[in-house]
Amino acid sequence: MATSAPAVHRVSAITDPVRVMVVDDSVVTRTLISRWIDEDRELAVVATHRNGRFAVDDIERSDPDVVVLDIDMPEMDGLTALPLMLKKKPSLVVVMVSTLTRRNAEISIKALSLGASDYVPKPESTGGALTSADFRREILEKVRVLGHRARRPHPAAAGRPHLAPAGRDGGADAPHGVAGLRTRAAAPDGLKLRSPSPARPRILAIGSSTGGPRALETVFGAIGPAIDAIPVVVVQHLPATFTTILAEHIGKSAGRPAREGRSGEPLEPGHIYVAPGGKHMRVRGGATPVLQLDERPAINYCRPAVDPLFDSVAEIYGAGALAVVLTGMGTDGAKGAVTIADAGGTVIAQDEATSVVWGMPGAAAHAGACAAVLPLSDIGQKLTRLISGDRA
Repeated sequence: MATSAPAVHRVSAITDPVRVMVVDDSVVTRTLISRWIDEDRELAVVATHRNGRFAVDDIERSDPDVVVLDIDMPEMDGLTALPLMLKKKPSLVVVMVSTLTRRNAEISIKALSLGASDYVPKPESTGGALTSADFRREILEKVRVLGHRARRPHPAAAGRPHLAPAGRDGGADAPHGVAGLRTRAAAPDGLKLRSPSPARPRILAIGSSTGGPRALETVFGAIGPAIDAIPVVVVQHLPATFTTILAEHIGKSAGRPAREGRSGEPLEPGHIYVAPGGKHMRVRGGATPVLQLDERPAINYCRPAVDPLFDSVAEIYGAGALAVVLTGMGTDGAKGAVTIADAGGTVIAQDEATSVVWGMPGAAAHAGACAAVLPLSDIGQKLTRLISGDRA
């Protein structure tokens, strides 16, 4: 059997660069991604392999922090290799890459549920990869951010206080924002929390990115029956085709109808609407609110983006808006979360300890938009109580 010795790479002068393994059966793609990574002073390629078997066998020796893992490879594909890699190194960050096909979308979503941290769509051709600035930017950004997070001590859920509004007898209120909203006294880590809306929610809006597919399945598995009373709108940063598969997965988790949203579609209680990849999704008013899709320029480098959805939900539903910001890279959703809170609605954010990346939820929390910052396992229960009219 042929062997695949790791390529030798110079390690960056930066102290402790993120160690990266690149696994792809295309020598052109493997070389291209490796070159990009080695040109980044915060990263260093420690090994390259042409299939999953060689990569699994080399995990302990090369000890990467991040693996960039192709799906379609001979002898052992990426989905087969993934759990074997994580068994050898549970803290390993795996970023899947594949072309945009229905089959690869299904495999990638499954990989995310099995422990992969994120996904990057691969251009349709090698020539496309060579010229795609977006592909290069996304690979480097995700490897860098996820790699650095993996190397930091992760905040322990048990030892970190969860942020929630003070009880009726605790915490001094101070004026904040508009629409009569108030902020609780300083919470741990200097964050300030708002009181939840006194109005019963009339819609649930959720935004997520890195780590989102698994987080969404967890939340919807916990709140399924509760959403019979209200519609749910979701933005997850994923490309087209992938959002179709995602909607199917969260529909199964919730036991409720879920699909990609369509322009002009009226919102129905008990239904889940996922923004299609490549299109922004907004809610527009009238006797019965409807969805509106568009292909306007990316916002926060994203399309779909969370901010336009949250802004429109705030405009239509005001104090009846309930929003959640789940794990994700960047700050998308923070501006919209403030808009919802300032309109009288309620915003919940996932906490740092349970987030794959505490970018989006952290930005919303630090912007002062949140009524609670909770671990993923508690969010479903909190949403269920709020939807039922319990503000405690």
